Amino acid sequence: MDLSTPDSVRDELLKNNPTFRDLVQQHQTFEQRLSELAHLTYPNDDEQTEEATLKKKKLMVKDAIYEMMHDYEISH
Repeated sequence: MDLSTPDSVRDELLKNNPTFRDLVQQHQTFEQRLSELAHLTYPNDDEQTEEATLKKKKLMVKDAIYEMMHDYEISH
């Protein structure tokens, strides 16, 4: 999720919705860990499994973020 691009809906939700902020924080945490794992030259089996799991979790969180943004946009 690109948080550097201006988006009034995202900014409003970040300011006023703690659940949305938590989801964005989770997404950033997953992204940071995936970056760490990607830089490993020879990841072991556990690290490969962790990477696959984190990618799925990150996608689920991203979907939830965009769903909240869409719902907010429709209701306002």
